[in-house]
Amino acid sequence: MQSDLVIVYHRQPFEEVRVDGATEYREHTSPNGIVPTLKNFVQTAEQGAWIAWKHVDEVGGEVDQPRVTMSDRHGDYEVVRIGLTAAQVESFYHVTSKAALWPVLHSFALHFDAQAADWDTFRDVNRRFAEAACAEASDDALIWIHDYNLWLVPAFIREIKPDAKIAFFHHTPFPSADLFALLPWRDEIVDSLLACDIVGFHIPRYAENFAQVARSLRNVEVEEKVAVEPGLSPQGAALSEPEVTTKLRIDGHTVRLDAWPIGTNPVLIQQILSEPIAEQRLERIRTELAGQQLIISVGRVDYTKGTIETLLAYERLLERRPDLHGKIKLMVTSVAAATGMTVYEDTRGDIEQQVGRIHGRFASLDWGPIMLYTTPVPFEELLSYYRAADMCWITPLRDGLNLVAKEFVASRHAGDPGVLLLSEFTGCSVELPDAVTTNPYSQDDLDAAIDRSLAMTDDERIDRMGRLSESVDHFDIEHWAEHIFKQFHELR
Repeated sequence: MQSDLVIVYHRQPFEEVRVDGATEYREHTSPNGIVPTLKNFVQTAEQGAWIAWKHVDEVGGEVDQPRVTMSDRHGDYEVVRIGLTAAQVESFYHVTSKAALWPVLHSFALHFDAQAADWDTFRDVNRRFAEAACAEASDDALIWIHDYNLWLVPAFIREIKPDAKIAFFHHTPFPSADLFALLPWRDEIVDSLLACDIVGFHIPRYAENFAQVARSLRNVEVEEKVAVEPGLSPQGAALSEPEVTTKLRIDGHTVRLDAWPIGTNPVLIQQILSEPIAEQRLERIRTELAGQQLIISVGRVDYTKGTIETLLAYERLLERRPDLHGKIKLMVTSVAAATGMTVYEDTRGDIEQQVGRIHGRFASLDWGPIMLYTTPVPFEELLSYYRAADMCWITPLRDGLNLVAKEFVASRHAGDPGVLLLSEFTGCSVELPDAVTTNPYSQDDLDAAIDRSLAMTDDERIDRMGRLSESVDHFDIEHWAEHIFKQFHELR
């Protein structure tokens, strides 16, 4: 039976575990994030399918169980797995996507390495995803593709299934036209995205950047432009846009541009934190802190995340505020992805070196200024740290959205507000103007922001967190889903 909704995403929607020689498929351990969100969409379809990749030993090799029928709390759906070798994944994802595309998306031109890219393999892998999606899709199906590593899939789908309804969602920033022009494959990418019926982004700035790219490379007409809604900071922020293009027309085909940020699940987060085991974790954390203020900074090993800038700002804080020694602690989670890429290994080494140096300068027998976690912290435990923290310090140099900031806000309650210190170059900064925003490229601005955050009165904390909570509750995951459903319904 063919599917009326096909989701195309490189990751499988489950964890594959071997138990007593048999394979078991289990839900991901984290209940938050994009995978559970997308699975909720699958359950709305009469018949849904998910296209992902699975490791095989040789090119063209057969996948063990190419189709997996899933039945979980999200409903019944088919997972169709295309076989990729380790070399294909390395080329398509870790090299071409991460070494060539990722730096440009995040405005890091000096990290861009066009020569490292293997565009032929990238194109071939994208074609295989498209062929698998078309094989599953009914004639009137909606095919929903996710993220930049599948940029070429829409064009291949349009070739194979000309009448398909195609949607694409970017989970990253989308750069300005002059930066996007660095990509030697820019024409092929833009033509593929213009083959879609809807192209989605987190915030209006990214949608407007794409519109400018399309206009600079192709003879497109701006069919509709609207004012940005007040909840997305149309003025006054680094990523503000007063108006956003919502429809482009090319060769008789209308492409909708949609800008709507993914939310978190505040209800789920509060449910987790209300459980007895969460209360026990919170009590343990506060006992370990022994009255120290806790600042938490959560991310992964990536040069875009600003972890080095955060550590250096913390070091400057300890230099100018000796009165804080023994009274404050920074918790940093920086989890490395298993890419084997030199640039990420160098970033990890730099982070560990900076942490060690700061410890060496300031630690005493009874106080360590930093806790560094390089392995994943379970989501439930991380929420307890959010609740215990006095401040969440999120200062990426560029980030598509950043759900951590929203999760921190969702973890708070009225009597214990905390402070959110946020880079103005995160997508969510336009939703959260009541955070203390900072420019992570400026040492002076970072220093002023941390000083302001530490000196904030209880009344101001409560006032700011109240407005932040209103925004996070409004732009939650259900609101995002309702918005996407509305967009999809208008395509039918």
